[in-house]
Amino acid sequence: MFIQTEATPNPATLKFLPGRAVMAEGTLELRDAEQADRSPLASRLFAVSGVSGVFLGSDFITVTKSDGEWPHLKPAILGAIMEHFMSGAPVLSDGSKADVTDEGEFFAPEDAATVETIKDLLETRIRPAVAGDGGDITFRGFKDGVVYLAMKGSCSGCPSSTATLKHGIQNLLRHFLPDVREVEAV
Repeated sequence: MFIQTEATPNPATLKFLPGRAVMAEGTLELRDAEQADRSPLASRLFAVSGVSGVFLGSDFITVTKSDGEWPHLKPAILGAIMEHFMSGAPVLSDGSKADVTDEGEFFAPEDAATVETIKDLLETRIRPAVAGDGGDITFRGFKDGVVYLAMKGSCSGCPSSTATLKHGIQNLLRHFLPDVREVEAV
């Protein structure tokens, strides 16, 4: 098994590409070892000293470190990923599910058409680019011209995430939807 790695814009995260599907649908972000019981793969990764977060995407795994240097952490993380996939264990524990993207959404009924366009732009133009950097971004709400988005994986806590939101995503949404005034992370 050959696992590729890619740097992300967030220096605290590294993207691992195992060359096979990781999540059949959706994504899963685990921010601490207590949440790892949802995933045998995440449990193995949190057992590596210095790992503070795991994000599971369609065909990648993004690992966040709390301390240590990547040259020291990377071999142990690669070993944990390889052991997991070679064992044949599932990525998710029985009964566990991916993050639900529409859970907790808020917007006024009269904004439904605008929200549908926002979601379409997120799905077709923004999320694929963000996944390329080892993260995900999901719609959370729309109120008074403000779009609220949740950033996950390498995007969560990334030094350049504010620039991505304000200069990239906000400008794109404002171009297509004059009702959008700004974009905020939740």
